[in-house]
Formats: sequence, C-alpha cells, structure tokens
Amino acid sequence: MTTTSPTKTAGPILDPAHSATTSSPAPGRGRFKIGAGQQLKGGPFTYIALIVVGLGSVFPLYWTLVAASHDQQRVLDSPPPLIPGGELWHNLQTAWDQAHLGKAIVNSVIVSSCITAATLLFCTLAGYAFAKMRFRGRGALMTAVIATLTIPPQLSVVPLFMMMSDIGWGGQLESVIFPTLVGAFGVFFMRQYLLEALPYELIEAAKVDGASNIRIVWSVVLPAARPAMMVLGMLTFVQAWNDFFWPFLALSQENPTLQVALGQLSASYTPDQSIVMAGALISTLPLLLVFVVFGKQIVGGIMAGAVKG
Repeated sequence: MTTTSPTKTAGPILDPAHSATTSSPAPGRGRFKIGAGQQLKGGPFTYIALIVVGLGSVFPLYWTLVAASHDQQRVLDSPPPLIPGGELWHNLQTAWDQAHLGKAIVNSVIVSSCITAATLLFCTLAGYAFAKMRFRGRGALMTAVIATLTIPPQLSVVPLFMMMSDIGWGGQLESVIFPTLVGAFGVFFMRQYLLEALPYELIEAAKVDGASNIRIVWSVVLPAARPAMMVLGMLTFVQAWNDFFWPFLALSQENPTLQVALGQLSASYTPDQSIVMAGALISTLPLLLVFVVFGKQIVGGIMAGAVKG
C-alpha cells in the first residue's frame, strides 16, 4: 500500500490580485516622491507669486531713484512721476554738500565694521562656550542672556549716556561702538547653530591630538560656525549701518554717522523731498555694494545652515 505525504511549500500562497495591490505604491504618493538629483518644478502660480514679491521688493528702491531724479515740485505732483528724470546728479551733489555725507560715510563704515567684527568674535566664542562646554551655572547664565532681549533699549539710554559722558567719550565714535560690541541675539543664534553643527567627536579628536583650546577654536569651531557667522555678520552690519536712535543721542552734529547726517536733510520746516530721497539713495548704495561683493558667501551660509538644520 502506497501512501503519499503532503507537499511542503516554501511560503504561503498569495492571491495574485492581493499581491498586485500591495506591491504597487499608492496613487497619491508617487507624484510627490523626489529622487536623488531631481528638483521640484514650480507651476504658473509659483512664477506669478515670485514676480509679485520681486517687484514689491524692488519698487521702494526704484521709487527712491525716481524721486531723487526730479525736483521738489515734480515729486509732489499728482499723479507722481514713474520714470527717472534728469536732476539725479544735481540732487546727489546737493545732498552730499548739505549733510557733509563724506565724513558721515567714513564714520558709518568705521562703526559698522568694528561692531560687526567684534560681534562675530565674541558671539561665536560665547555661543561655543554655552553650546559645548560644561561649567557651573551655564543654564542660569544663558537664561540671563536671553532675558536681556525683553528689556526695551530705551530704558538703558539715560544710564548709558551718563556712563559715556563720565568716561569722556561724549560725541565720539567710541560711545557708539563699545556698547554694542556683543549682543544677546548673536550669542543665542550662535549657540543654537553650534549645538547641531559641531559634533562633540570633533572636539574630542582635537583634544586627543593635543590641541589647546585656542587651537580648537581656530581650527574646529570657526570653520564649523562660518555659515552662521556670515548670516550674523550681514544682519549685524545692516543693523549698525541703519541705526539712528543711539548715534543721534551720543554723537555731535560735527561728527555724525550717515543716518544722523541724513536727519539734517529733513530737519527744516519744509524739507526738499527730492534731496532727502537723494540722501537715502546714497545711504543705500553701500549696503547694495556689500551684498554684491559678499552675496555668494551670505547665500551659501544661509543654505549651509538650512542643510545643517
């Protein structure tokens, strides 16, 4: 008598319909799946939105150019002109002579450069200490630094002015530079960046190789923090260049920064708007020059920071 044993199968028998259903991706997911080397493509709405935003960003600068190239009567006409006129060079020369913008630009360059360089140095060092170094009271000190952001700057004007006068810096550029050598925002910004961008393994490897703390900062911390430093430097330079309130109180009319000197153009009872716009155009050109020269590094720093995040 012959018996037959049941045949062993390698696995469960699947329904072909069920297999096809489970193996194929969902219809809605494949359309938004981006592979390596592929880029997102924008539709017509994206280009329209970009054009509107771009025009809205450029229009204030264009209107400044238009107003600076006409006389006072033409600027106040209704409707106002939308095409540049032929008075641009005359208005620029008048604004330059009336407000003594040559010395003011030199002072603004000195003040903005010193503040930017000091902010990058001190904020990077402080951000590295709060992010990667262990010391007693680190959390309390960081909380105190962040808490200073809630204090309005107007509250410190009177004691700061008295302090600068006692030191003997009244009316001098030092009274504008030294109070802003380091800021709480810069310390917090660099700390948050270095928490993610600087691994502990790099610091430990440098210590194993015998590097000192100064060597670690120069060879490890600064290269890792360079993208964030470019962004912080741009923000600090623009803020220092456009600052008006404290320089107006601390400096004299004979030794002003650019923004304080431009305030003299509109100090009269009936200021000439075309001359005021010409002065505003002069104050904007150095910022445009800085962005043209360092734009690639600034954008690269922003993109590198986004990739790190």
